Parts: sequence; structure tokens; C-alpha cells
Amino acid sequence: MRLNADFSKRVVIDTNAMLWEDSPMPGVQRRKLDRVGNEVARATSLVKYDPDSYFSAHTHGGGEEFFVLEGVFSDEHGDYPAGTYVRNPIGTSHTPHSKNGCVIFVKLHQFDEEDRAQFHINTADSPFLPGSAPGLTVLPLHSHAGESCALVRWAPGTVFTPHRHYGGEEILVLDGVFSDENGDYPKGTWLRSPHMSLHHPFSKEGCLIYVKTGHLPAENS
Repeated sequence: MRLNADFSKRVVIDTNAMLWEDSPMPGVQRRKLDRVGNEVARATSLVKYDPDSYFSAHTHGGGEEFFVLEGVFSDEHGDYPAGTYVRNPIGTSHTPHSKNGCVIFVKLHQFDEEDRAQFHINTADSPFLPGSAPGLTVLPLHSHAGESCALVRWAPGTVFTPHRHYGGEEILVLDGVFSDENGDYPKGTWLRSPHMSLHHPFSKEGCLIYVKTGHLPAENS
């Protein structure tokens, strides 16, 4: 399967308008955002676990990165409530489940082989730092070899300078409305902008976004 697999193209998806698709496991459904491969794939998805649902034990051949959007995600290593960011590098394994149900934003098979950090952050208990423009605060999540991931909070009326994204940019709007010269993006919008793309972002009412930069190929594969 190749879904939004041309990384030289800008993609904007209202995930709230998507249907949930069944996964191979009962009670686990997905909204596929991009994908290169079949069941084992380089993939970006929303995944929903019904209460008392399980996914089979598996090893992360290309690594796994996820952010818990709703409910509590669990595995044999712990419980991860909404707002938790988790990184499981290449070679790690687990058996995920959810007692009361959850929704996660997950990226698979996108790790650098040298990126071996395994950790989780409960962002609800973590301080935001001043950003690079008035009205912006930032909670860094991870950085490796030019790739970085963070939560960014925009106060109402915040305007950022126009800029280009070396290695691209990916955003999931977690709350409020994020905007640029191309449109307005409410909660649940997923955006992927290619290498060296340019935009002028702002937020009239304020927002919270998950943002990842520097991870997309300079040339489409």
C-alpha cells in the first residue's frame, strides 16, 4: 500500500472526518494518514482501542513513536494516560492493551538506527519553556540527528515569522485552531509539509500542536 507516500507533496487531513478501519485485532481500529507497505509498514496513523482490547505482542523492527490523545494506553511496562509521549526504538517489544479504551497518534518504522533512546514523558506534568517568538511556549520531546519533536502552545493572536522547513514539518493540532496563509486547521487536523516548504503560521484564538521537523526526505523515495 502507498498512501500519501509522495513526501514532496503537502498533505492536509481533517482526521475527524475519516472513518475508522478495522485492524487485524478485534477492538482495534485505525485512521491511516500515510503508509508505505502493507501490515508491516512505514506508517503514520491514529489508532483506537476499545475497552478491554489488546494487540498481539510484537517487536518494533523500525521503531515506534506515539502520543496518547484520549484515555489510557497500557502495556507490560506501564500505563500511559492522555498527554503521554512514548518512544520505543528499533528492537523493543511489547503487548499493548487498554482497559477503558484510548486513542493514540502513532508513527512506525521511522527511526534512525542510531536513535536508541527509550522513554516516555507525561506532558501534563512537564513545564513549557519560552519559545522563539512572543506568545509561543514549547515543551521539547525529543531530538536526534536534525530531527526534533515538541509540543508548542500558541497564545491567542500569536504570529510567527515566515520560515522554511529543512527536512519538512509534520503537525497534529491537539487543541484550538492553527493557521497559516493557506487556511485554518482546527483540532484533529494533520498536516505534512515537505522539505524546504515555506509558510507563515499564526493562531487567532490560540492552539496546542504536536510538531515534528527535520524527518522527511529531501527527495521523494
